[in-house]
Amino acid sequence: MTNGTDPAASGTDRGEEQAPPGIDVRTPSPARIYDVFLGGKDNYAADRAAAEIAMEAGPDIPRAARENRAFLGRAVRLAVESGIRQFLDLGTGLPTQGNVHEAAQSLAPDARVVYVDNDPIVLVHARALLPPSETTIVIQADFREPAAILEHPKTRSLIDFDEPVAVLMLAVLHFATDDEIRDAIKAFREVMAPGSLLIMSHSTTEGHPETGDKAVSAWKNATARLRSRTQKEVEALFDGFDLLEPGVVWVPQWRPDPGTGDGTRWMYAGVARKP
Repeated sequence: MTNGTDPAASGTDRGEEQAPPGIDVRTPSPARIYDVFLGGKDNYAADRAAAEIAMEAGPDIPRAARENRAFLGRAVRLAVESGIRQFLDLGTGLPTQGNVHEAAQSLAPDARVVYVDNDPIVLVHARALLPPSETTIVIQADFREPAAILEHPKTRSLIDFDEPVAVLMLAVLHFATDDEIRDAIKAFREVMAPGSLLIMSHSTTEGHPETGDKAVSAWKNATARLRSRTQKEVEALFDGFDLLEPGVVWVPQWRPDPGTGDGTRWMYAGVARKP
């Protein structure tokens, strides 16, 4: 989480030789750009330059990233209160504060979490930062290839798809095409037991029609391009699920904790249950 410093200045200048083997530091990574917004230090000059472009257009984007982490906590709490004890976090990003396993296991110590990301640096940092655990694992895979995730032995070792599961897709679907999203969600929906939850957040420029396109351009040279979608388009992604109240809304407005203000207008969020 941010410590109140300028997020773009939080990373240290790193030589290419300091990157883990096989990590491309010259091409911005969505996971590392997001790390910049959260005030992290696991990013490089290319990531900070991309983040600067976004923040020039939207100075409150780092706040939106923090609000998204807070939404994660509220949604996980709902899942645990609903009796769910297993979580599949797709496109998890770099480990930071307020991770799914922390939120879930603080309420239910027996909760099991599988983290999934296609960025190799996420796997490197997760292995270094996550404590050894039989209930929390991370695998390198792409949510657009659901079979590889669903059939992975580590997934099968922790997730029983005959029981309800919470599938999280936070700030990841905007890096995929409509067809990729439709096919992926369909594949996960088919194996999710009734009572399972789909938890989603998605970037949009609807709240910033004049500056949104410039903000989105920050990802044009990244390893994955960001796509904005409208509220109606995000609602359509929940096809086959029953949306819970208050539906698809701005992230900070999804069942906010007392005292929460209106917040930013950069992301939509929603939670739905499989009937």
